[in-house]
Amino acid sequence: MTTTPGSPARSGAPEPPEAADPADHPDEGPAPGSEDAADLCDQAQDLAENGHLKRAATLYERAVATNPRPRVQARALLGLAVVQDQRGDLAAARDAARRAVATGDERFGPRAAHHLALSLEHEGEHAEAERTWRRLLEIGGPAHAAVAHYGLAREAEGRGAVDAAEEHWEAALTLPAASDPISRLHADTVVEASRDLAGRLLERGLPGAAAAAVERGLSLTDDPGLRLLRSAAHLEHAIADAGAVVDAADTPDTDAARPGPRTSGAAVELLAGLLALRGDPEASARAWRVGLDNRDGETVAHVRHRLRSGFAAPDEEEQEEAEQPWWESYLEEAVATASAPALAGELFAVVTQMHNHLGVPVAEGEVRPAVLREAMEQALRTPGELVWGPDVHADFRRRLTEAMGGQDVLPEGWPDRT
Repeated sequence: MTTTPGSPARSGAPEPPEAADPADHPDEGPAPGSEDAADLCDQAQDLAENGHLKRAATLYERAVATNPRPRVQARALLGLAVVQDQRGDLAAARDAARRAVATGDERFGPRAAHHLALSLEHEGEHAEAERTWRRLLEIGGPAHAAVAHYGLAREAEGRGAVDAAEEHWEAALTLPAASDPISRLHADTVVEASRDLAGRLLERGLPGAAAAAVERGLSLTDDPGLRLLRSAAHLEHAIADAGAVVDAADTPDTDAARPGPRTSGAAVELLAGLLALRGDPEASARAWRVGLDNRDGETVAHVRHRLRSGFAAPDEEEQEEAEQPWWESYLEEAVATASAPALAGELFAVVTQMHNHLGVPVAEGEVRPAVLREAMEQALRTPGELVWGPDVHADFRRRLTEAMGGQDVLPEGWPDRT
């Protein structure tokens, strides 16, 4: 399992939709009066929502040109900023957003600052983005204050200012008193910030702090992403606990209590499985190897029993008489390295290829001995290039020699040279 955290570039604002402007243009007419600016904004918003971005921008510009009262002016400039951003004209979008902030309007000014800061952050202009987040902190209410702190936390993380980032994370995740209502924007910001912070903390190897961050978001909503991060934090705790047991079993004799063989075997299996689940097959293989290399023979027996727990068990009589099959060492390695699917894929591919070599002459009704012999030899050579191929041939040679009373009847280099 691999968790993938990070700071979203445009957190808190929707991505611009794909839209194409229609060929027609708005009717030209006299410049409207101030009393028409709000209506123009309504029309522009409808056009933008339906993908007519160029026409929407024109109407927003006409509304701005009327120089209406600050509230309508701020609304028109914010709408223009959003539309121009969606059209890809970042310079025009940012100019409109800055002018909207400058109106001082308490409703649309903070929203414009939010939009501007996200745009700057997305384009890597971090110095101005940080200044804009701080401006939003000054002019916004509780919801936008949380948004601003979240943005400032990301900026501090980006420049490695750990202490400053921690202060802003805490401020972004702080909830209002239980008696005070919380807005949708504020709640969404806390949830998103808790996801972001938890992912970063997991990357730093701090599962306890990550779990605490997750709980801040889960206190507001049952978010699947947060639940997944919490499970990842619990996974890291489980790995640490199982690893401590394995380490205790592998250390030289000390005064500290050492786990018994059964506990050690279970801890190795659990640790290896958890590491594989985390997406670290190399560490999983090392865990099995540590258990199999333990100095205590009984511990090794328990580890090997758990490693082989999924193998087909032979009958007791067969188990006493027969040697271990040649392939079981490869199965053990596949389980220990979490590569069993790859081994199975190799086996199926070999069986298919051998079947093809033998099946074609059968299907064609081939009766010539030389052709049939060549097909059988090709089938026998099929696994030769694989790691386990020589052991297949060596096992057949051994069993054939035993069946022939100890006489090796196969030529040297068989089946590659016959």
